[in-house]
This record gives sequence, C-alpha cells and structure tokens, in this order.
Amino acid sequence: KTAGVLSKPARRKTYEFLRIFNFHPGKPFLHKLVLGIETSCDDTAAAVVDETGNILGEAIHSQTEVHLNHHRTGGIVPSVAQQLHRENIQRIVQEALSSSKVCPSELSAVATTVKPGLALSLGVGLSFSLHLVDQLKKPFIPIHHMEAHALTIRLLNKVDFPFLVLLISGGHCLLALVRGVSDFLLLGKSLDIAPGDMLDKVARRLSLIKHPECSTMSGGKAIEHLAKQGNKLHFDIKPPMQRAKNCDFSFSGLQHVVDRIITQKEKEEGIQKGEILASAAHIAAAVQHTTACHIAKRTHRAILFCKQRRLLPPSNAVLVVSGGVASNFYIRKALEIVTNATECTLLCPPPRLCTDNGIMIAWNGIERLCAG
Repeated sequence: KTAGVLSKPARRKTYEFLRIFNFHPGKPFLHKLVLGIETSCDDTAAAVVDETGNILGEAIHSQTEVHLNHHRTGGIVPSVAQQLHRENIQRIVQEALSSSKVCPSELSAVATTVKPGLALSLGVGLSFSLHLVDQLKKPFIPIHHMEAHALTIRLLNKVDFPFLVLLISGGHCLLALVRGVSDFLLLGKSLDIAPGDMLDKVARRLSLIKHPECSTMSGGKAIEHLAKQGNKLHFDIKPPMQRAKNCDFSFSGLQHVVDRIITQKEKEEGIQKGEILASAAHIAAAVQHTTACHIAKRTHRAILFCKQRRLLPPSNAVLVVSGGVASNFYIRKALEIVTNATECTLLCPPPRLCTDNGIMIAWNGIERLCAG
C-alpha cells in the first residue's frame, strides 16, 4: 500500500535521477557503503556512510520553519509534511550522493526508515527507495527509527553491547537495554506524551514565540533559555509517578498542572491569554526542573534494575542518551548526577546526530549488513 504513494510521474523522476549519474565504475570500493534515507517526520534527510563510520556525504531539508510559520499551533501537519518530502527527496538524495562522490552502482545497499513515524511521510521515503533499489538491483534494508537512534553512538565511540539507552525527543520517550544490533529489551516508555511534546505545549501556552528573546526558538529551546532566568523552586510541582514501581514515564499530568498554574497567574497578573506573564521564567524553570527530576529518577531505577539482574557489566556500564531533548543541558546535567552515583559512563551523540538525520539510518544499515 505504502509503496503505491509514488505515482508514474514520480517513477519517471527516479529514472531521470539515475540518469544524472554516469554508471561508469569509479574508484573501486572494497568495503560496505550504504545510502540512508530518513523521512519519518518533518525532515527529509539522506547520507552515505561506510563500514568504518566515515560520513562520506549528507544532506538534509528541514521543514521546521514552514510548520512554525504556517501553523501557529506549532504542530506538524502530515499532509504538508508529505508534500514537502515529495518536493525535496530527489534533490536531497542527489546532494548526499554527489557530495560523497559515490556512484549509485557502487552502493552495497539502501537503508530507509519504515517505522515508527507519520505514515504519509514514511511513504514518500519508502516509495522512492523501493524504486531506487529496483533500478540499481541492490538490497533494501528497512530501518526502525528508534533502533537507529539507539545505535548512532557506535558510529563515534566503540561501545560494546550490552548498554542502556534513553531516547527522549518531541515524539519519543523510552528506556531500553541494547543487547545487539537488533536485540532490544524495552524497560520503560512514556504512557502518554513525549517530553519534547510537553515542553513545546507549555511554551505555546506561555506564548513564548512572542517573547523577544525566544521568537526564533523551538518550544523546548525557549523553555531552556528562559529557565536560566527563573527560580525552579518558585512553584511547588511534584514529579509524576513517584510511587510507580517501574521505569515508565508520564508527562501529560505535568502539562495539566502547569496549565492550571498559568491560568491562575494570568488572573493574578490581570492579563489575557496570549500575553507574556511576568512569572514566565519561573514557570519555565519549574517545568524543566520537574521534567529533569522525573527523567533522572526513572533512568536511575533502570540502571539499578539492570545491575541487580546482571544485565549490564558491573564496571564500565554505559548509558547513551539521544533524541532532541538530550541536547537540553539541564536535563543532561541531572542524568550526569545519576551516572556518577551509579558509576556509569554517560555518552551523548553530538546535537546534530541527536535529531533525525540520514547518517543514523545509513549507519544502522551498515550495522545490519555487518551483522548479516
């Protein structure tokens, strides 16, 4: 069904696209080369990576501006995202291949995100890839977006299995034990919304887009920026799920509590919804602090569980933190306190590899090829 997303004109586009590259064997590549394609949400991304972890070429088209400017709700509109992927995918793949100086015929395989994500967006990347591998007669490697995030760290550091991974972003929140390239033990996940989504919603409710210092920032970044000027203990907000004996997360209750505080403050300060509160910085600091505490406590619990069950090595255990929210320094600091206390190593991919990108998809393809 999804493969039918590309119409005949789009197929023609794939052929035109391949004609751009002359199929003369260039320099012989004796090792594995994978083209990764990522369209799970609102970024069209592609990259070529080799088995030693060299990023030979990459390209990305971000839709953030469009979704921010066209829709003041700040959310992603699936049909708009799909259309933008369609308009950009050929150019982005072409740019990644051109900058890598790899001819399509020299690729070992094409790896593409197939889940989870927005169905309309995923369909564009999948259709394009299936036509491409059909033309090139190359293997196709379907990639699980979250597994790709979890394995990105191995592109940069020699991290052995097993290790613990915490993925926190605008769309995801989970804790898993990574036992192998495709062997994951899920320890906990968000029961409702993701932390990045919650921070974005609070930022929208506070109308931070109207704040002179935050007008160009995403919701999460605006909260982090403003929180530095506030007192995190100004409001007494309890971290969620304090009595739950598991490693799951919950953020919607916290969002409702903050909503009520904002409504109360608007009354007290005598301002309309949509205007900037005098206490906005205190609210930002409190919500960020509570989020950091909640994430740190659940992660601490997961580390203790893994050590007790001997699922992680007693010494040199590693916690990998990735996803968009992993670039929040306050939350990262809270996790550092936990890893120091449990004698673990905390590793975070650089910010550009924490958000969605083609490199992690290509690398996951390499990992799967090497693992057979």
